[in-house]
Amino acid sequence: MKNKRRILAGLLAAVLTVPLFAGGAQITAAAEAAGKTLDVVFTHDTHSHLNSFSTVIDGESTEVGGFARIKTVIDEQKAENPDTLVVDGGDFSMGTLVQTVYEDEAAELRMLGAIGCEVTTFGNHEFDYRSSGLAQMLKSAAESGDALPELVVCNVDWDAMEAAGLNDGQQQILSGFEEYGVKDYVVLQKGDVNVAVTGVFGVDALACAPTCELLFRDPVEAVKETVAEIKANEDVDMIVCVSHSGTWEDESKSEDEILARSVPDLDLIISGHTHTELAEPIVHGDTYIVSTGEYGKKIGELSMTQKSDGRWEIADYKLVPILSTITADGATQEKIDGFMEAVDTGYLADFGYTKDEVLATNNVQFSTLHDLEYEHTEHNLGDLMSDAYVYAVENSDDFDGVPVDVAVVPSGTVRDTYTAGDITVEQVFNSFSLGIGPDGVPGYPLISVYLTGKELRTAAEIDASVSDYMTTARLYMSGLHFTYNPNRMILNRVTDIYLTDENGSRVGLEDDKLYRVVADLYSGQMLSAVTDMSHGLLSLVPKYADGTPIEDFEDVIVMEGNRELKAWDSIARYMQSFEDTDGDGIANVPSYYSQMHDRKVVDESRSLGDLVKSPNKYAAMIVAVILIVIILVVLLIVLVVKLIKRIRRRKARIQYIKDN
Repeated sequence: MKNKRRILAGLLAAVLTVPLFAGGAQITAAAEAAGKTLDVVFTHDTHSHLNSFSTVIDGESTEVGGFARIKTVIDEQKAENPDTLVVDGGDFSMGTLVQTVYEDEAAELRMLGAIGCEVTTFGNHEFDYRSSGLAQMLKSAAESGDALPELVVCNVDWDAMEAAGLNDGQQQILSGFEEYGVKDYVVLQKGDVNVAVTGVFGVDALACAPTCELLFRDPVEAVKETVAEIKANEDVDMIVCVSHSGTWEDESKSEDEILARSVPDLDLIISGHTHTELAEPIVHGDTYIVSTGEYGKKIGELSMTQKSDGRWEIADYKLVPILSTITADGATQEKIDGFMEAVDTGYLADFGYTKDEVLATNNVQFSTLHDLEYEHTEHNLGDLMSDAYVYAVENSDDFDGVPVDVAVVPSGTVRDTYTAGDITVEQVFNSFSLGIGPDGVPGYPLISVYLTGKELRTAAEIDASVSDYMTTARLYMSGLHFTYNPNRMILNRVTDIYLTDENGSRVGLEDDKLYRVVADLYSGQMLSAVTDMSHGLLSLVPKYADGTPIEDFEDVIVMEGNRELKAWDSIARYMQSFEDTDGDGIANVPSYYSQMHDRKVVDESRSLGDLVKSPNKYAAMIVAVILIVIILVVLLIVLVVKLIKRIRRRKARIQYIKDN
């Protein structure tokens, strides 16, 4: 995407288009109408990762990311082309300790502005601190006086909300939108190219934002209308959409691909939300979809050239790894350091930690986020986190004496893994950094609920049968063990399930018995949606100890006095409890986590006996539905055959009458 390469290519094109017999005195009309060009740098799903961080890539601990290094790369690009467009696809917040000063400092938006980002949109995690948190963040950003990116989103349904009467949360967000200046779209001039940039909030993004109080219009219809408005009122060469909708392997459900096919006037879609890393753009017609992964580990760079029909094509595209070999921009890092100082004094001090405090030394190779997404089995990262929940509850200051039977950690709540070496408070927070509690303190709290043995079987079956289609819903558990066969009928894949006691001994599940289950608040809220989403087919109803259904999960938060027990703090406490095996005064992650413990066993057997044995009620229901469908098809075929015969007989009679 370098200007020198483009200039040489242009000169070559001009030379090649000189008419052979014109003495070089004239150039062709095509050369005179050479297309415009635009360079674009893009990010999305940076999730508060302002600092570089250590993670596992291809089995190796690697330092990646960091806005100071991203700034260096952007500055190098802008040195070659000052008119480079820099945009972001949302979820710029929620993922590291810096999010704890989200409301007062608005560090993420201010740092996007500091690296030169010109336009961004909202992701689902921008709503994690609820309406008041988002509104305050927008106001803090606007009042900072720093350079800020434009915020665009075209499908907030203000009309519907105003017709129903804005509630307090919606009114707060409206005030924040107005103070910041949130728009449906903006038009930017980049050299000789006028670019319209709109933003959209996806359907799945909304489903992943349980505390969002806004109503949204259908993304496709809203973008269609916005594009029509742009074309009617603006003189632009290109239309770009920063989308927080994402792409999926199933093209029929891939929201940004649906958007591209439905709104063909879009030239470029920056696709956030699903953390997808596209080595090559997805192309539908003249619309390109690009994604660069998460956390600023890579940023995207592309060059587009306008064709003779006015549409655009990508001439160059690459994802640039942000590695430690890139020199960090000093002024940018200094700004980040200032925000981190506020984290130590304004947040961690209340927990008795500092961000650089070492909790434990690690020699275990933990599963990565990629492993959790693509390998549906037990993972030691999930084992450690779920064990931490049990430890923290049973060792809290206000433990009620009722042991925890099961602790549950869904993969979607895990944000990073642990690398070899020292594990600090910052790394632990970053590994489980989501949300805020009703106390207004960042970090989701733990909740304690009760499920029947039958419901625990259902939870295991959901994991075994459904989580391949929604990998963020995969469950990692302490206390509950099960075996599943992915080759069996859906919703009938769990072939063995049991609990373990404090000695690790096997304990059978009793269908009607209530078991104490611990999870984080977000997971509890999503768990309760299973019954509604399955229209009652799969029933999970979290309860109090007396069996009464829970209506508000904030009523079952695990408390220590008047403080919520946070999920990330539970992991930190657990690590501090590990034995100091080296004698250096620092706890060591136990070798227990270097192996698996049959918490989730995959049985790949394809023998007929293993595939059909012990059918449950769901298998019976599915078989019944299949039989009903077969019977209906057979009846339909018989009816059609009879109808055809009847028509033939009638035609034969008519022909006989004519002939006689």
